Amino acid sequence: MEKENTGGLQFDLIIIFLLFMATSLTALYNLQELLPGDEADFLFKQFIWYSAGALFIFLIRMLDLNQLYQLSFYAYLFGVLILGVLLVSPESLVPEINGTYSWFAFPGIGTIQPAEFTKITTILGLAITISKHKEKYVNKDFKTDFILLLKLVIIAAIPVFLILLQPDFGTSMVYLVILSFMVLVSGINWKLIFTIVASAAIIGGGALMLIVNYPQLSEDLLNIDPYQIERIETWFGPEEEVDAGSYQVNKSFLAIGSGQLFGKGIGDLQVPVPYAETDFIFSVIAESFGFVGSSFVVFLYFFLIYKLVSIGLKIYNTSVFGSMFCFGYMALISVHTFQNIGMSIGIMPITGVPLLLISYGGSSVLATLIGYGIIYRVSEEITNSEGYMFGK
Repeated sequence: MEKENTGGLQFDLIIIFLLFMATSLTALYNLQELLPGDEADFLFKQFIWYSAGALFIFLIRMLDLNQLYQLSFYAYLFGVLILGVLLVSPESLVPEINGTYSWFAFPGIGTIQPAEFTKITTILGLAITISKHKEKYVNKDFKTDFILLLKLVIIAAIPVFLILLQPDFGTSMVYLVILSFMVLVSGINWKLIFTIVASAAIIGGGALMLIVNYPQLSEDLLNIDPYQIERIETWFGPEEEVDAGSYQVNKSFLAIGSGQLFGKGIGDLQVPVPYAETDFIFSVIAESFGFVGSSFVVFLYFFLIYKLVSIGLKIYNTSVFGSMFCFGYMALISVHTFQNIGMSIGIMPITGVPLLLISYGGSSVLATLIGYGIIYRVSEEITNSEGYMFGK
């Protein structure tokens, strides 16, 4: 029999939510000072997206874990279906934006990027696959581990393949990182994992060398657009050639460096960085609030990651599904944070990966908060279990 949802408010998760919301809105408010009037509407729209996300969190917490478990694979299939529809839709509905066909465009509403939502549905698909496998194979061996690995690769490969057809190389890499981490925590034999990781490292390293040394051949073999190759070349030497990619990185360096220790404060931004509201929001924070403010943002992400790991470990004996979702969501937050901040400071190539919960974007904010709502519900389940344990 399902336990009644008596978990009460999860104050730590609520505080984290409010801090991210305040950070995002403050950064976008400050950025608006550098933009023309017809473009400076990020703040209001972001507030709307956060409000809608809060509503989704409220609705998701009305479900119990068993209901989420039952719905998860259907959500995964729906996500794959939407990615497929995106590829066959006319250009009037799916226009080319930045060299890719990744967004539905609805007049009067705006654009929606399905790949942001399918990150969450893919994590759900991976989580339920691991959970069902552990229910079926109580006694694990090399064969059962290989079966699980094969199933997980198939679950992730389908959306990755559809996203590569858009083509969106950066987003597809996020899915592969999520898959890799969920394989690590799934209990699969480490020897099997090491073999796969070593093979992937060799293939990935070979692909990178091919892109750097033979860019034209890479376009044909790997289906990579020229602008994506330029981003990787910029990563190796942003100061060597002033193209669009290196210009962004150099401007980001200048903005971050000019913030110094405490930043310039509200209303005094002076370094315009292209796509600052999405790709380079961290440079806005660093210029506005300096090393102290940017360090606070990094700490906030570390604290969120710590909470996700803690929740995932605590719920494991109660719900493998809930635990695996926590770890998958943690991988999502981690890879976005590392990649986005990394490209802002020049240690990672520019991929267009947003800084989740801070960067501007309706699809990104809504999808991330839907996942956050599931995390909130899992956390409540822990509180419920502890309450019943002590006779609450």
